[in-house]
Amino acid sequence: MNDRMTPLSFDALMQWALKDPKHIMGVTPIAISEKVSVPPFKLYEESLEMPFGPAAGPHTQLAQNIIAAYVGGARFFELKTVQTLDGEDLPVAKPCILASDEAYNVEWSTELTVPEAQAEYIKAWFALKLLSKVYHLGDPNGFIFNMSVGYDLTGIRSPKIDAFIEGLKDASHTTIWKTCMDWAKNNLACLPSIDLDYIEQISPHVSRSITLSTLHGCPPDEIERIATYLLTSKQVHTFIKCNPTLLGYTYVREKLNEMGYAYMDFDSHHFDHDLQFNEAVPLIRRMQQLAQDLGLTFGVKLTNTFPVKITRNELPGEEMYLSGRALFPLSISLATKLSEAFSGMLPMSFSGGADAFNLMELFKAGLYPITCATTLLKPGGYNRFRQIAKTFIQALETNTLTGTPALPTHCETLRQLTSTMVTDSHYTKPLKPTLPKKFPYASPLLDCTIAPCTKGCPIEQDIPLYTRLVASEKYEEALQVITDKNPLPFMTGTLCNHLCTRSCRRNFYEESLAIREMKLEAAKNGLMSLLTSMGTPPTHLCDHRVAIIGGGPAGLSAAYFLARSGMDVTVFEKEKSLGGVVRYIIPEFRISLKAINSDLCFINQWGISFETGKTVHSTQSLKDAGYHYIVVATGATVPGTLKLNGMTPLPSLEFLRQYKESQGALNLGRHVIVIGGGNTAIDAARAAKRVPGVETVTIVYRRTKAYMPADVEELDAAISEGILFEELLSPKNYKENQLICQRMQLGEADASGRMRPIPLEEVISLAADTIISAIGDQIDQDFFAKNQIPLTDGGMVQYDESSLEVTPNVFIAGDVKQGPATIVKAIADGRLVADTILQREQLTYPSLELNIDMATIAHPTSSCYGILKKAQTGHQEANRCLGCDTTCSCCVDVCPNRANLALEVDGQTQIVHLDALCNACGNCSAFCPYESSPYLTKFTLFNTLKDFESSTNPGCFVVDLASQRLRLRLNGEDSIIDLQTWNKEPKLRALLTTLLKNYTYLIGLGK
Repeated sequence: MNDRMTPLSFDALMQWALKDPKHIMGVTPIAISEKVSVPPFKLYEESLEMPFGPAAGPHTQLAQNIIAAYVGGARFFELKTVQTLDGEDLPVAKPCILASDEAYNVEWSTELTVPEAQAEYIKAWFALKLLSKVYHLGDPNGFIFNMSVGYDLTGIRSPKIDAFIEGLKDASHTTIWKTCMDWAKNNLACLPSIDLDYIEQISPHVSRSITLSTLHGCPPDEIERIATYLLTSKQVHTFIKCNPTLLGYTYVREKLNEMGYAYMDFDSHHFDHDLQFNEAVPLIRRMQQLAQDLGLTFGVKLTNTFPVKITRNELPGEEMYLSGRALFPLSISLATKLSEAFSGMLPMSFSGGADAFNLMELFKAGLYPITCATTLLKPGGYNRFRQIAKTFIQALETNTLTGTPALPTHCETLRQLTSTMVTDSHYTKPLKPTLPKKFPYASPLLDCTIAPCTKGCPIEQDIPLYTRLVASEKYEEALQVITDKNPLPFMTGTLCNHLCTRSCRRNFYEESLAIREMKLEAAKNGLMSLLTSMGTPPTHLCDHRVAIIGGGPAGLSAAYFLARSGMDVTVFEKEKSLGGVVRYIIPEFRISLKAINSDLCFINQWGISFETGKTVHSTQSLKDAGYHYIVVATGATVPGTLKLNGMTPLPSLEFLRQYKESQGALNLGRHVIVIGGGNTAIDAARAAKRVPGVETVTIVYRRTKAYMPADVEELDAAISEGILFEELLSPKNYKENQLICQRMQLGEADASGRMRPIPLEEVISLAADTIISAIGDQIDQDFFAKNQIPLTDGGMVQYDESSLEVTPNVFIAGDVKQGPATIVKAIADGRLVADTILQREQLTYPSLELNIDMATIAHPTSSCYGILKKAQTGHQEANRCLGCDTTCSCCVDVCPNRANLALEVDGQTQIVHLDALCNACGNCSAFCPYESSPYLTKFTLFNTLKDFESSTNPGCFVVDLASQRLRLRLNGEDSIIDLQTWNKEPKLRALLTTLLKNYTYLIGLGK
């Protein structure tokens, strides 16, 4: 494929922009002028409707990018940097952007030639003058273009860059200006509210200001010479872009470590060679005075990106540039430091992690204008500007903002932002980051919409549906949807490790939807009405009976699915009550008996027989009693063994059972140590902390907390409760109330992907009156041996993966299968076993029937798409759902160039990739829920035959539009087709027909 962009002709650009007034360049427009009649802000002696916009970068490289940003509400445009090295001469490694969390890039200035860049900016300027009037989006004079140039004085004074600057100061003499002017005059019929006089009065003065970008290591005198040249010779308002290195290596290293970014690798090299703070202050003062004498504005832009080493193959090369939320603490710290140095009397423009969560605060602190980049690279894309614009409109309407902030900047506000960010989850890195997990298969060519939460759930719950029902407070119906696949909504609503949230696309916004909590909300509010509406248990539809050994989550789930389908089921449980580990082991501070009993109340409605207090030793005895099918769901209840010289630790399951039975009335001494890193270890530690007389509880683990198997919320709970963690320690022996441990260090990754612990010579001692071992419990191997059920060499049960069958008509489910797992995986096992048995009995699980008009259920997408919004309480949380089951379009959102297009084809959204607009930045790859790169795998429209032939993408080149003759590549095979007679692949044919009928301006782009 071609990794060089082809600029759109002005005709194609305007046809596209005028195509759909409701979604201009894929962005829902916001009309600023409807709320703000007069631009309230001033900058560079120009009017400005909104004080924010896209930073110099991928979002200001092409004309359509700038239009998309404007439509979303942006009004200040920092144009992509130009330098003498440009076009094909500029080497840019691809992919060049990674923005799945904090962002990195390896690109710098525009990939276009300088004349092409100038033409793009002039086209964008002219287009905004037209579109603002046609669509009544804002004051045609209410936006500002800001040039960005680099990187040394020789280059900036070169004829190429000089022509660029002068051409934007006055574009009237340029060829592209005449092209735009002629198009507008010839297409007045397409431009309502515009007449000839308006067109002729469009100002050719595209930009009167420059943001100076210099390379790392640029000497102070060179920076001063460039700034002096721009102020005196070019007579432009000038801001210089400052580097975070002004803060010094020690401050930056310690701050990033404190906020969870210790893994970022950088040394003092750039700090030693970049402009120093004590050099910057007098330089800036001199430039301020010079600008004042000339009647111009001089200030600083905070900040440039920050260079870090590439150590994990994030991007190609050796060094990449950091931006986004991890850059914010550096940028705001530098803003604070400069504000203090200048007593607030320094104009400061801000970037570096600006988004909807902080932009208003930054503005109120006196930072202005403010530009964004990373937030726009994430799902929602340019639409994220809409939320920011609405925030400013509301502030203006309520008079909490009155206009341009005046100097001095508010030093105290900046200090407060600097202080609070270190504990703000929006900027700090979680202990165990959980970026959405990709599905290990490729995206389909068409119909790629998918609900990642559903696919990430082991039982594939219809999470979007029950979330919508919760949002509408239809709790009974929501619980019907949940219990269709999950008979334990209280247990899973409280204890589930909620893999669904790892796949939730909200993680790319701020934090996952609280799916587990929504399930519990439905269960609490819907159970009684659901029980009331249930009829009599299903009648038995076959003679074969089922015996289930074990009344924990796996056994209860298998019983439920079978009984609901009409089978005669009996559950045998050795304890006096049902619930298994959840009832007898997991502490009540994690789940109440009331919640457990609520699930059992629901299970009891399905006609299942329960025999509690009965231990089954033989599967043959059950067969002899007339049971045709047997399900063994006895869990993993044999304690794992830990050998310590001098003592045998107390097994965690035994301790937790004692704790629950005695309600914490135990004698553990003053100091308790728990060995292990899973959820059971955390449970044991938190339980021990509650025992009277215990002063300290310490978890000892041979790796670091980041590699503990425990769920992150369990780790956070332990930390908040004062549990101590001794990381990188391996217990060796016990002597005189001291646990002797060997210090470890992390080496290379092992098969699990975790860093392998390597022993060091250092030995330390920890006070320990009681030691609890939580290193992994095992199955009862004796039971299986006595019942002639084969085991693996590792002591686990051998089973058929497609059915969980171990011997004819004998099955296993739950923890007994592979050791301690999760409740939801136990439910999945129960369903798999049930489905196998039902198939053999030629029975089917009853389908869900909802007695509700779904048209009355509000779809949440329109109200939250592109909106950053932290977790809510109760049913309001459900309104944060993005509705990914109905539309995805992530690759469309996150493409700065608009190279991925969402087409409506027969009522469904289909994605087409526009090869000519793509520069292979790779950003869409990070956000596709599949293990795919949309720019390489989606159906591609090619601009030229050469591009088609040099690519392997599936797609087409339009040979002749009139006859609908196409060159097509499908499934790796090339062919020439006549679309009018081609009768293969009906969905693809419909897509191609739509493309050729409604999107002709995208064919042969730039011609």
